[in-house]
Amino acid sequence: MTDHSLHDDLALALLLADRADAISRERFRAGDLHVTTKPDRTPVTDADRAVEEAIRGEIERSRPGDSVYGEEFGVQGDSARQWIIDPIDGTANFMRGVPVWATLIALAVDGVPVVGVVSSPALGRRWWGATGLGAFTTDALDGGTDAPRAIRASGIASLGDASLSYNSFKGWDEEGRLPELTALARAVWRTRAYGEMWSYMMVAEGQLEIAAEFDLQPYDMAALVPIIEESGGRFTSAAGDAGPWGGSALATNGLLHDEVLAIIR
Repeated sequence: MTDHSLHDDLALALLLADRADAISRERFRAGDLHVTTKPDRTPVTDADRAVEEAIRGEIERSRPGDSVYGEEFGVQGDSARQWIIDPIDGTANFMRGVPVWATLIALAVDGVPVVGVVSSPALGRRWWGATGLGAFTTDALDGGTDAPRAIRASGIASLGDASLSYNSFKGWDEEGRLPELTALARAVWRTRAYGEMWSYMMVAEGQLEIAAEFDLQPYDMAALVPIIEESGGRFTSAAGDAGPWGGSALATNGLLHDEVLAIIR
C-alpha cells in the first residue's frame, strides 16, 4: 500500500510524540486549563484537543493516505493503515496535577497494531515498540543523557510470585467481576492499582506480571500492544481475544496469561 518501512513509521510516531509532549507539558498544571464534559460525561481539556489536532495535522502531511482514529475527533479516512491516538490517556490525572498520564500513538495495519509509542513527559518517560523491532524505553527526555534501552517482561512463571495491577476496584465492580478479582488477588503475591498506561508499561519492563481492566476503547489500548508483545509479554481482552478491540485489557508476561484468563473470564 505504501513504500514506508516499519522503521519509517516508528520514526514518525516518535516525532508525533515529540510534538505532543511540547503541547501537553506546557498545559500541565496550567492555571488557565479549560475543562469541559463530553456527552459520555468524561472530562476533556483544551490540551487533549490541541494534542490530537497537532498529531492529525502531522499525519496528514506525512502520511496523507492513512486513516486516523482519535479519542477527541473520531475516525477520518478508511485506509487499512490507521493511526490510533489517545492524546492524553489519564485526563483526570492531568487535570488534577497527577503526573501519571501519557500520549498514546499507534499504527494499526488491517486492525493489528504494529507500532506503539507511550510518551509521559511529566514522568520523564517514554516507551515504544514495533513488530519485529523490539521494545524500548528511555528515562530522560528534555535533552537528558540516558540512552534508550531494551525492555523485557519478567520470567516469573508462578502466580504465587506475581504482582498484579488491577487499575480500578470500581471498574471490576461495575463489570460484575469482583469475585474474579478477589480470586486473582488471592492467587498472586502482591496487588496494587497503579493505573492508566503505567501498569502496562511496568509489565513490559518486568516490574509487574499482570495488568488488567475493563471499559476501554481501542485508543486506550492500541499503543500498548506492540510494546507488550515485543517485550515478550502477551496482550488480549479479558475474554482472551487478541488486540485492542475487545473493550477490556489483560497484559501479562506471557508465561501466566492462560492461567490468569482461566480465573477472570
